[in-house]
Amino acid sequence: MATLTVSRAPLSGFSFDNCKRNALLEGEANKVGSNLPAARKTGTTICGLVYKDGVILGADTRATEGMVVADKNLTQGSNLQCPPHLQITGTAADTEMTTQIISSNLELHSLSTGRLPRVATANRMLKQMLFRYQGYIGAALVLGGVDCNGPHLYSIYPHGSTDKLPYVTMGSGSLAAMAVFEDRYKPDMEEDEAKRMVRDAIAAGIFNDLGSGSNIDLCVITKGKVDYIRPHDEANQKGVRTGDYKYKRGTTSVLTKMVTPLSLEVVEESIQTMDTS
Repeated sequence: MATLTVSRAPLSGFSFDNCKRNALLEGEANKVGSNLPAARKTGTTICGLVYKDGVILGADTRATEGMVVADKNLTQGSNLQCPPHLQITGTAADTEMTTQIISSNLELHSLSTGRLPRVATANRMLKQMLFRYQGYIGAALVLGGVDCNGPHLYSIYPHGSTDKLPYVTMGSGSLAAMAVFEDRYKPDMEEDEAKRMVRDAIAAGIFNDLGSGSNIDLCVITKGKVDYIRPHDEANQKGVRTGDYKYKRGTTSVLTKMVTPLSLEVVEESIQTMDTS
């Protein structure tokens, strides 16, 4: 008796059907003495602090693929839904899709409740989503915003753990940026002083980490206003080439010269246009 197969729509979200297959392939590769391709290391520097009137977030603009600089002027900020705002680091595809999903959920939440979502709401949505996938989503985020309860700043890790602190840093250059905050941070700072400190923290990550570089972007968040400054500063300015590298013909002597004739068969080729009428 023939069996009837019913086509079923694929489930939404991430699929881990190939995890067992990948583990089997890795085991077979180890038996023959070969290794599977390693994951590419990414790096960046993002940070944020709470000052007198709001929150300031900062980020560099370098995107890396292992030892290759993929993009020198990447935007690492994402406005979820006023007032929450994000600075993101990690795998580009994971961070982009994560922010799009949470932004959509926050918009639906705002429409159903009739008010702007709070920063804690965005934090709860992000941590629950990341914890659900047990770290398989490579997204580390700095979430900041100002709502009816005042300014808030959170750091969100790929496994779903979060911290609420007056200043946070994340990324491969986070240790250098944290050194600046621990040395100079004080509560109730003025805006100009806070912007200067965030700028110096990102610059410390740029100059002490190969995965960070290029420009410095800032995002100043106050009550009902988000000011995105891009670029705020160019930490690594490209120098002007001063030398002339053109040499006259004959500068380098030719020691030997050999000409090898090639027998080629000339093939005539005709191109006909396709009839699209």
